[in-house]
Amino acid sequence: MFRILKNLKGNPRICILIEPLWSIPYNLYLPYATVFMYALGIRDAQIGFLLSIGMVFQVAASFAGGVITDKLGRRLTTVIFDITSWSIPCLIWAFTESFAGFAVAAVLNSLWQITNNSWTCLLVEDCEKEKIVDVYAWIHFTGLLAVFFAPLSALLVNSLGVVAAVRRLYLMSFVLMTLKFLILFCFGKETQQGKIRKQETAQISYRKLFSQYGAVICKMIHSRQVMTALAFMALMNISVLITGNFFSLYITRTLEIRESWIAVFPTIRAVIMLVFMLCMQRWVNRLPFRRVMMTGFLFYLVSQLVLIFARAESIGTVLVYTCLEAIGYALVMPRKDSLMSLCIDVRERAKMTALLYVGMIGISVPFGWITGWLSSISGELPFVLNMALFLTGMIIVRINKTLKDYDRKYYRF
Repeated sequence: MFRILKNLKGNPRICILIEPLWSIPYNLYLPYATVFMYALGIRDAQIGFLLSIGMVFQVAASFAGGVITDKLGRRLTTVIFDITSWSIPCLIWAFTESFAGFAVAAVLNSLWQITNNSWTCLLVEDCEKEKIVDVYAWIHFTGLLAVFFAPLSALLVNSLGVVAAVRRLYLMSFVLMTLKFLILFCFGKETQQGKIRKQETAQISYRKLFSQYGAVICKMIHSRQVMTALAFMALMNISVLITGNFFSLYITRTLEIRESWIAVFPTIRAVIMLVFMLCMQRWVNRLPFRRVMMTGFLFYLVSQLVLIFARAESIGTVLVYTCLEAIGYALVMPRKDSLMSLCIDVRERAKMTALLYVGMIGISVPFGWITGWLSSISGELPFVLNMALFLTGMIIVRINKTLKDYDRKYYRF
């Protein structure tokens, strides 16, 4: 992996090197985000409603993202909407005390779907195809390294309490994230495809560009590869939404585990995933795609069973869950990302990426409210829903012809 990073050049290398400036603060505040809202009087159903509000606007942002990325260019789009969707919401989160404030921040934060499109283009468009999986592995790797800073948030929570500590974390996030966005703008370069698309769209109105989505949508609907990628994207997005927003509430309220432990579990998860990625990822990459995905979903499924049947104050059981879930993530996520990149027509990467995220978020929208409602009934129910998602993923892996073709093409021994 380190040899690969050394040999990378241009945007992929810059994106990887500065990613910790975003991932470290993000992983410091993320485990406490819902607990912070709960401490300020925002309840389960309201938290779920906020998630659905954010996703509704993410659909619109994703739809606009392809056109904006082509029109303004990957580099300029990224800096504008990174600051709008991350820097400004961090300031709002740091000072708000009301549901309305969280709602405004959720709307602004939803614009990250625009920059997710443009940043993805910056990351992969000038990258050699055979290195894309490794580039995504490095992005996940830097995110895991950032989790090792999570115990700092636990120390802050212990000394200041949840509300005061998380407010400080949001302010620090504003500074570090903004620095990252400015560095990428100053030292990154527009991709070759980005330059082409800027020239091609320079004299075309936004209205006409949006009308061109129709042909791209038809092309995607009739592509078995694209629909397969969309199915996995939607399943995993809903699962991440459930786990990321309701795991902390579940272990603190239902399992009665102290709030200071919240930051410990992501750290342990990161250790396991780092060991896996450094010691086993290259070997796993040689195995058939379907076999690895099926194994990953199985680990995910068992992890949810362990969590659901955990007893109160059973930290050991939650640690077992963390280990199983980490292995599942390491097996499934890089392949889900690479499948998306490989199925996209490079000439329409921005539009196709945007529409894939529109579909993914559109499917996910009801699940914010549904998960909040389930959590208000019983803390275990969101993770029962997770089990249903992972079983669906296993069925898709088992029967999908695209993945069988993918294995035959890329994994001949």
